[in-house]
Amino acid sequence: MDTYIDPRSGDYTGERISRLQNAVYLRLMTPRGSWWADPELGSRLHELEREKDLPRIALLARQYAEQALRPLIDDGRARAVVVTAEQPHDGRCLLHVEVTDATGEPYRYEHFVRVGG
Repeated sequence: MDTYIDPRSGDYTGERISRLQNAVYLRLMTPRGSWWADPELGSRLHELEREKDLPRIALLARQYAEQALRPLIDDGRARAVVVTAEQPHDGRCLLHVEVTDATGEPYRYEHFVRVGG
């Protein structure tokens, strides 16, 4: 069990969880290569802040998220990860992430990505 990290604040809440939500949050929020203990942890989603809000951003965001979450499948913590992206063209992209954990239980997460203007 892990202590839950609130995605809105980035702080620990004290609540205990047994799902993969912390792993998903850390892999999406951490810039790839910036964590000292594992240079492969993280995503390239932070790079989208410098991009224009073009239609291709949703595709890039989905690919970056899938790449960041792939280790959850590789290490056996998840059976499947499905990412879809919604882009309202208002300076952000919304990722819908569904992770099926090792027990077969699916969980859904939403993650906003800032997109430059």
